Amino acid sequence: MKLRIDLEILKQWIRPESRVLDLGCGDGALLASLTASHRIEGYGIEIDPAQIQRCLERGVNVIEADIDKGLGRFATDSFDTVVMTYSLQTLKRPDRTIAEMLRIGKECIVTFPNFGNLRARAYLLFRGRMPVTRQLAYQWYETPNIHFCTIADFEDLCRRLRVRVLDRVVVAERPPERYLKNLWPNLFAETAIYHLSK
Repeated sequence: MKLRIDLEILKQWIRPESRVLDLGCGDGALLASLTASHRIEGYGIEIDPAQIQRCLERGVNVIEADIDKGLGRFATDSFDTVVMTYSLQTLKRPDRTIAEMLRIGKECIVTFPNFGNLRARAYLLFRGRMPVTRQLAYQWYETPNIHFCTIADFEDLCRRLRVRVLDRVVVAERPPERYLKNLWPNLFAETAIYHLSK
């Protein structure tokens, strides 16, 4: 099964035979892949009934829950890694969620679209409208994204929360961004992938 590039990258940070919680797990593709390749014990949290059904069809353990309502049901350090991909920008209080991820997991991995990307900036500048791209595929009036975040914003949040950044990879798939993404990530990266710990 072919995964998105950010999911393929973050798999290298997950230890084999570890316990993994995936917040906003969608259709369970990541957990199914990790179960096959890393023999993890995985659980997902998802709110969308159609996605929950897809998880069940894949044999993924999934809990129907709203991340915004908290993760209090999970004990401290009950997972080796807590993952949240492309959900950070949809949360009411992403800062609280990251703190909770690091309470229940020894490490966490967060991926998000970089709203500071050159193409998003140019779209807004030249069209005068909120960007609609492959990563941000919604019109402004229907988008689940409520907190638009750049790489610089996220790194500032990590400093404020006193979170250690173990690793960071930025992704851009099209030229010239693909060649310039590491030179100035906040301007050229489309997606950011962070590996964090307390």
